[in-house]
Amino acid sequence: MRSGLLFALAVALLIGVVAVGGALFTVSQTEQAVVLRFGEPVAGRGLITEPGLHFKFPLIENVVTFDNRILDVESPNLEVLAADNQRLEVDSFIRYRIVDALRFYQTVNSVMGANNQLGSVLNSAVRRVLSEANQQQIVRDERAGLMVKIKEQADREARKFGVQVVDARIRRVDLPQQISEKVFGRMQTERQREAAEYRAQGSEQAQKITAKADRDVVVLKAEAQQKADQMKGEGDAERNRIFAEAFGRDPDFFAFYRSMQAYESAFKPGETRFLISPRSEFFRFFSAPEASAALTADQSEPERSPKK
Repeated sequence: MRSGLLFALAVALLIGVVAVGGALFTVSQTEQAVVLRFGEPVAGRGLITEPGLHFKFPLIENVVTFDNRILDVESPNLEVLAADNQRLEVDSFIRYRIVDALRFYQTVNSVMGANNQLGSVLNSAVRRVLSEANQQQIVRDERAGLMVKIKEQADREARKFGVQVVDARIRRVDLPQQISEKVFGRMQTERQREAAEYRAQGSEQAQKITAKADRDVVVLKAEAQQKADQMKGEGDAERNRIFAEAFGRDPDFFAFYRSMQAYESAFKPGETRFLISPRSEFFRFFSAPEASAALTADQSEPERSPKK
């Protein structure tokens, strides 16, 4: 009987531990909780925003927690018709926070349900705001102001779900694929036309520079040739003057010197043979080196005949 009593006490203790464990729950700093009794919020303590250990009635009450940090919703590429009838693909997103957990639970029930609803809200706000602006305003001039308008409109709709939109951003704005390809094709054609024009201008300049350089070369060569001919003529005149002066001072020695030059030119090794008499005037200095009436080397130079 004593053992039966101990067993009953153990079972009662176990039930008590389970009951106490089921009656306590913890809310972390990043969460807020809603206490439900048979699916309805408990009056007076249905919303718990303070972190720590809290109490609920086991079996009849349950707790649903929600994140109190900033969450985000991204919209897929959305095609928008701007005010200037230009079609644009817009990539946008919003960030939100749950500010009324009870309404949030009653309207959307979960974060996934909220994301679905807020995605539609974001798309509607983006279409309304961007339809009143042209492409230049959306892409560059008034982009920041347009994002503020999207945030304000999305926040008004999001309040119905117990959330607050804290930020809205347009991540990217592009032309649709087909239009982008056409624009790229026009840009490519325009750049090719400009490149061809620059090449033609460069070729024209190159031809002008080459023609000028060729003309300058011809002029420089002509001037150089003129100076060379002039200097050569002056040199020949000076040489003839020196020869004439030397001939006037000693005609015999000059005739001898000229004959030696003629011998040096005539007796070079080769295949030419001379048919000439040893007593010719050409060899007068070989037989009589002291001859005084010798002719100049130019007058006594013999004719050559090819070897047979």
